[in-house]
Amino acid sequence: MSAGGEDGGVSATMPRKPAFRSVRTHRNPLSDYFTDDTPIRPDDMKLDEMFPARAQSGTEKQISIVDVGCGFGGLLVRLASLHPEKLVLGMEIRQPVVNYVQKRIAALRANDNEAQNCQVVFTNAMKYFPNFFSCGQLEKIFFCFPDPHFKRAKQRWRIISRTLLTEYAYCLKEGGLIYTITDVRALHNWMVERLEAHPLFERLSEQEMAEDPLATIMGETSEEAQRVDRNNGFLFPAVFRRIAAR
Repeated sequence: MSAGGEDGGVSATMPRKPAFRSVRTHRNPLSDYFTDDTPIRPDDMKLDEMFPARAQSGTEKQISIVDVGCGFGGLLVRLASLHPEKLVLGMEIRQPVVNYVQKRIAALRANDNEAQNCQVVFTNAMKYFPNFFSCGQLEKIFFCFPDPHFKRAKQRWRIISRTLLTEYAYCLKEGGLIYTITDVRALHNWMVERLEAHPLFERLSEQEMAEDPLATIMGETSEEAQRVDRNNGFLFPAVFRRIAAR
């Protein structure tokens, strides 16, 4: 599994986004041809390669925060800085974007000794999420600006569905949180309806969301969130808690 490189005391240049802008916005999540780095089971994760500094005092020894569809890594890097004691993983389906984020992390590690606790993997989360994480391992999962797949025939490609929610619930500890945000009201309604219908999730109240800084940060930090802000668009966030089976 690719680890994105380590600094070794040598400075690194921060990658420039224009070099990666030609990448296609969407990929077919039902395809298998881009899963070479996917582990067979969670124990196959090469964490020592992905997080060389994880042996440092105070850092957890397993991943606990995941940003699914992390894009260019804005939220991923921010989550790592806000939770230096946690290991944070971005999952991305587009190889050129993964290359950018890996270079970004390598530069932050080399130049500023930052981002030691975050990494990105090139994989298809819709098909292989449980390959990466054990039962009850995760504390937080972020789904920020997922592909809306507007056509009815392609709605089965959406990252939130009853089947996939069961997989996410398996990997989340009780009390763990799923964060969603989009600028597409119809997609927001779709995700909320399926999360509310699932027996292992309950929605946080507006007051609870207001008290959770991450519910605000996910609407400010990612590149997609900044695009929506520039265009004076609207954001539709929701947060759900993993609960015990009734």
